[in-house]
Amino acid sequence: MKALRNILDKVEHTYFAKGKPLEKLYPVFELHDTIAFTPGQVTKGGTHVRDGLDLKRMMITVVVAMLPAVGMALYNVGYQAHVAMQKGAVALDNWQEAAYAALGLGYDPANIVANVVHGLFYFLPLLIVCFAAGGLVEVGTAVIRKHEVNEGFLVSGFLLPLIVPPTLPLWQMFLGTVFGILIGKEIFGGTGFNILNPALVGRAFLFFAYPAEISGDKVWIAADFSKVDGVTGATWLAKASESGMDAAAGLGSLDWWDAFWGVIPGSMGETSAAAALIGAVILVVTQIGSWRTMLGVALGTIAMASLLNGIGSETNAFFDVPFHYHMVLGGWAFGTVFMATEPVTSPFTEKGKLIYGFLIGVLVVVVRVINPAYPEGMMLAILFMNMFAPFIDHWFVQANIKRRLARHAV
Repeated sequence: MKALRNILDKVEHTYFAKGKPLEKLYPVFELHDTIAFTPGQVTKGGTHVRDGLDLKRMMITVVVAMLPAVGMALYNVGYQAHVAMQKGAVALDNWQEAAYAALGLGYDPANIVANVVHGLFYFLPLLIVCFAAGGLVEVGTAVIRKHEVNEGFLVSGFLLPLIVPPTLPLWQMFLGTVFGILIGKEIFGGTGFNILNPALVGRAFLFFAYPAEISGDKVWIAADFSKVDGVTGATWLAKASESGMDAAAGLGSLDWWDAFWGVIPGSMGETSAAAALIGAVILVVTQIGSWRTMLGVALGTIAMASLLNGIGSETNAFFDVPFHYHMVLGGWAFGTVFMATEPVTSPFTEKGKLIYGFLIGVLVVVVRVINPAYPEGMMLAILFMNMFAPFIDHWFVQANIKRRLARHAV
């Protein structure tokens, strides 16, 4: 390690130091230098609070928590394809299918290895394109602003591929990533200054710019309503909303445990509530994700869904969908664990986190049930509450100040 340190120091002084040929690209050098070593500048004196958890360690821990969702994404993409093909679906005409067919692994949904490898051909390209686009924006803005490249994109780089369909065109993944990072974060000043979740901003851009692709119009769906030609695929939520079927005939025909484990159609990393639950445990134990926010989302969902169940509706069957189905469908579990708890865009006050999560839970049910044109809801609910997080903090801080003033007066 000492030899590597000497080499990096020599490269820095020769090429990247002030007045050297590559001075403007110093942020690029610093990015790689701090991956191998901790920064050489440290605080001194007793006035500073030191902690072993820096931004890199925090981001890496979140990525580790997402690994179960990544693994389930790889498996389920292949599994859905193989089940659909057994029912007569034709493989999509793209390079991923050609490359997988060349391996000769077959299309048996019981073959776990084949399922994972098939899913890898869809997930890995999206991940690579996402990191390439995000890295380009991060490095470019760092060079322009003459500051260090931070690690904030590490988590967003994994989040974005997990919240899109497997067949999303790579060029759309590139555009969505650039938009999400540039508009959702960099224009506010970079990591720590953004008011909206960058990954959700990117997905919102894709949803409104390319609704057909982001909704998964050409994915494999192994369900009763699948079309055996490509296969056209809406998620369970979308299909039930479009057809007007009642809960018993629609979602009632879906096995709840299939939805919990994640062997249903949907965006790659969002189908498995079980994988999200494992990630939630990791985030709560490491104190990186707030259990108050997660609990608030659950309570808000239960309260609103139960209220609508009690009200009922003769024209809208979604009023009858019980809360435990809301929790395993769409992006509810994934959004609750990995997006609602994002520390920059959520409240800092402890009670504020609970209120923030509760309102997300309420809004996601309202959007799903009341608005038949958009049956998902989690993305819009979190983005909407991102904008209210500062107000929630302000309300609790001011209330605390008033209590202190009153106590002091007494």
